[in-house]
Amino acid sequence: MNRRTSLSARFMKVTGTLRMFFGPAQQGSTAGPVVYLDDDAQRTRQEQLQQWTVVRNADGSTYLTSKDGE
Repeated sequence: MNRRTSLSARFMKVTGTLRMFFGPAQQGSTAGPVVYLDDDAQRTRQEQLQQWTVVRNADGSTYLTSKDGE
């Protein structure tokens, strides 16, 4: 009787072999500081956001209105 291994078992064997050469996958931490880029694109977005006002309803929903009063 021909007994074939499943596709997932073969895949795991191949990735296990590759792990010997490349090492385990890097795992980051969420405890580190968040770094924000303050580049030209970020400054442009901040300037664009200055034209809007956030309105919060009593039910907690929010929407934007123009500061021009339109």
